[in-house]
Amino acid sequence: MKTYAIILASGTGNRFGGDLPKQFTEIAGKTILERSIEVFEGVNGVNGIDSIILVITPEYKELAEEIVKKNNYKKVSKIIEGGKLRKDSSYNGVFSIEENEANILIHDCARPFISADVIKNCIKALETHNAVGVAIPSTDTIIEVNNEIIKNIPPRDTLMRVQTPQCFKLSLIKKAHELSKNDTDFTDDCGLVLKHNLADIFVVKGNRENIKITYPEDIILANIYAKGSL
Repeated sequence: MKTYAIILASGTGNRFGGDLPKQFTEIAGKTILERSIEVFEGVNGVNGIDSIILVITPEYKELAEEIVKKNNYKKVSKIIEGGKLRKDSSYNGVFSIEENEANILIHDCARPFISADVIKNCIKALETHNAVGVAIPSTDTIIEVNNEIIKNIPPRDTLMRVQTPQCFKLSLIKKAHELSKNDTDFTDDCGLVLKHNLADIFVVKGNRENIKITYPEDIILANIYAKGSL
């Protein structure tokens, strides 16, 4: 069965600022987009990646094409346009795949330090599960707040911090998106599967370096990780 990585790189990076979307910001000489592609490009073997689909902000598609050509990324098979919401971009990526069944890993480009081992573990988990999430234990206490008042403090040992990729059998995630066409209140694909109770979602342990670059100050930590000096 073929395994696809869908890299979502169609955000505008409003919280990050800058002249270009954050996926084109450089970390130690390489853009975030390049670093994200290269991790998946390098995962080979039995539990490897066969093909990469990039989902890009329409006005920056040409720039993404230039980056792929410059680096001769062999696994990038498609560069398609993203939608208004993350869910729309994920939908576009998922429905660009024509096979009846495949393994699908949906990854946020803004997480360029996902490890190859985590990717392989996700693909391995898809042998026995139809949906797989990646998460790490929460080191902080999480509170529920309403009108600036703490309403609940859930036990920390039941809470984890979600990362990507989120991984599915193609038929499952297509069904989840079809059932959720009119939904606008979901932040990720696992949420779509959970809403419609389509499958149990198995959790693979992530890596703490797999940070999401959201604000300019995140680049400081990203440069440390890129140089391997932490």
